[in-house]
Amino acid sequence: MKDHELDPHEKDRLPFLQLVPNLVTIAGMGLGLTSIRFAMDDRFESAVVLILLAALIDGMDGLLARRLNASSDFGAELDSLSDFLCFGVAPGLLLYRFALGETHAFGWVFVLVYTGAACLRLARFNVMRAEPESMRHFTGVPAPAGAGLALLPMFISFADLGDARAVPVVVAVWLGFVGLLMISRIKTFSPKAMRIPRRAVGVLLIGTVIAVGMVFTRIWLLMVILAAIYAVMLIPAIWKARGRILRA
Repeated sequence: MKDHELDPHEKDRLPFLQLVPNLVTIAGMGLGLTSIRFAMDDRFESAVVLILLAALIDGMDGLLARRLNASSDFGAELDSLSDFLCFGVAPGLLLYRFALGETHAFGWVFVLVYTGAACLRLARFNVMRAEPESMRHFTGVPAPAGAGLALLPMFISFADLGDARAVPVVVAVWLGFVGLLMISRIKTFSPKAMRIPRRAVGVLLIGTVIAVGMVFTRIWLLMVILAAIYAVMLIPAIWKARGRILRA
């Protein structure tokens, strides 16, 4: 056999590194499914932690795909399907079990609004991901960030800052509002386009140390702070896009 001739069986084999991003995506999907199981068992804090881990994994699989030169259309579609489960279906079911069950049909309507919006958001992202503008900013709130905002009432409850179950109607309206932000036309920042001023690097590093400390001491308060900061950052974009926020 000549050196340049390949074993026919080799053509049916893929390098393991090419599969790593997809394996990470599947692992994230498993976390989302397990989160739903925990919600059914009323283990709400564990369920929310799994969604947060799924969000962390969601940021890793794309980075791995680019670093390993393993990006593919299959991987992109798989990532979107996993995102729909982890950041669309799971948060909606979690909030319904945690705070909206007593509202019956009323609360469920807003769960459907949020979940449907997440589906539409991801479908639009799939269509737009090849456009240059998608590298500079997102159109609408991304699915993982939307899940974080949607779960804010649960963060507040776990941090003992209030009880979301005491105001189910407010939680339902908030969930629907977050869904609208996900399918809106507002421009939200993309991490790929972020540039940190040199004078802010030290502050960012110290802030990271503080955040790590809070992960092990007051994680729910940290999540409240992060979700609140992100929500405040959206206000200028919402104001700028007023009147055409949902225009196609």
